[in-house]
Amino acid sequence: MTAARRTGGPSRRHFVLALPSALLASGCAAPHQGSGRPGDPIVLTLLSHYASGELKSALQGPVDEWNATHDRVKVRTKAVEFTDLLTTFMVRQAAGQGADILHPYCLWNGQLVRAGVLRPAPSECAEEIRRGYGEAAVGAASVAGKVYGYPTEVQTYALYYNKRLLREAGVDGPPRTWRELEEAAHRTAERDPYGNTLVQGFGLSTYDDSTTVGQTLALLNAAGGSFVSADGRSTAIDSRAGRAVFELEHRLVAEGASAPGVNVYKAFPSGQVAMVISAGWWTGSLKAVMGKDYRDVGVAPVPVPETHDRRATLSTGFMLGVNTTSEHPGEAWEFLRWLNTERVRVKGATATRMSSLQVSVGSLTGRADDMRTLLRQGGDPNLRPFLDALAYAVPEPNVPGAQQAKSLLRKNIEALWTGQQSVDQALRTTRRQVDQEVSRTW
Repeated sequence: MTAARRTGGPSRRHFVLALPSALLASGCAAPHQGSGRPGDPIVLTLLSHYASGELKSALQGPVDEWNATHDRVKVRTKAVEFTDLLTTFMVRQAAGQGADILHPYCLWNGQLVRAGVLRPAPSECAEEIRRGYGEAAVGAASVAGKVYGYPTEVQTYALYYNKRLLREAGVDGPPRTWRELEEAAHRTAERDPYGNTLVQGFGLSTYDDSTTVGQTLALLNAAGGSFVSADGRSTAIDSRAGRAVFELEHRLVAEGASAPGVNVYKAFPSGQVAMVISAGWWTGSLKAVMGKDYRDVGVAPVPVPETHDRRATLSTGFMLGVNTTSEHPGEAWEFLRWLNTERVRVKGATATRMSSLQVSVGSLTGRADDMRTLLRQGGDPNLRPFLDALAYAVPEPNVPGAQQAKSLLRKNIEALWTGQQSVDQALRTTRRQVDQEVSRTW
C-alpha cells in the first residue's frame, strides 16, 4: 500500500516555472463565491496513486461529500499506478497539464520542490500542520524547514513476529535488543537436510524496498545513525551505526538465520518467517491473507542495540499539496483543509476525514490523537506499536536526489547480502555513490 514497498524511480529533469505573483499570495481562506451560475463551477483535479480497490473507494467517499455540499468548487480525482506517479507529475508539469492537487510520496518532495512543482503551504495552513501532526510527519511534508502540504498516509516500522514459532523455539516473547534478535533468529531458523530454508529466523529479503532499504534504515535509526547528513549533501551511513547494521545483517545471512532470496510477503503469512521488520500497512494485508492464523502475529518495537538505548525507527509517508501552476490555489488549499483538519463523527468517535479514511484501509496518519481515538473503536491491537512509534520515528530524507540515493543503497545492501561485497566494500561504495548523487547541482 505504501511507497515503502514500491520502487518507482525519479526523473532527473529540472523544470523552472515562472509564477505570476498573484498565484503566490493565496491563503487558506474560504473560496470566493464567484458568480454562482449553474454549470460554471471551479473544477480542481487531484492526482494520486489511489487507482483501484479500497484506496480508490476510500478517497472517493469524502470527495463525493465535498462535491455534494459545495456548488462553487468541485473536485475531480485522477489516478495512476504508484510506479508511474512521479513520472506523471513531471511529464504533465512539463506539458502544462499538471493537476491542481498532488499526492506525492514524501521521499520525492525535495525533487518536486527543486523542479518548481510544489507550492509552499500558506502560513495559516503551515501552522495548522505543525500543530496537528507529529514531528516525523511534519518533517516528511517539509523541505528545508518549509511546509508543502498536509501529511496523509504515514507509515512507521516495527517488528512483526510469529508467536507460535517463537514459542516452539523456546523464545519468551519478542526480542528487545539486537543480541536477543540474533539469538531468536538462530533458534527459530530451520533448514532441510539439503540446506534449503524451511523457516527464516529473521526476514531479510531482496523482494522490494520495504524489506531491503526500509528495515535497514529502521535498524540504522534504532542504532542512532542516519542515512543522509543533516545538511543533505552527503551520506552518513558509513559510520559506527551504519557498520553495526551492515555487520548484523551480514552475520544473519552468513550464519543461516536469514535467506534473502525468500519473498517474506508470501513466507511470513505461511509460517516460514519468524520475524521481520516492516511497515504498519501490512497488518491489514496479513489479516486478510492469514484468516484465523493471524492470531499468531504479534508486533513489537524495532529492537535497539543495547537495553538502555533510546527507541527510534523509520517513517515513510505521503502528503497532499498544491501545484505551483494551479489557477485556483486558494480553493485547493481550502479543500485540503476541509479534508485534513475538519472533524467528523465516525462510529461514535470524532476525527478528521483523512484519519478516518486511512484507518478504514488499515493505515495511519500523523495525527496521533485521531489514531488513538479511532483505534479505541475496535481497531487492530497490532497497529498500536506503529502508533506509539509516531513519537520517535525518523522520516526518510527527502533531499532532491533521495529516490536515486535510496535505489543505490538498495543495490549495495543486496550485494552485501548475496556475498558480492564485504561490509567494508558495501559501506565504501554506498558512500561514494550516494555522495555523488545528493551533492549534484540540480
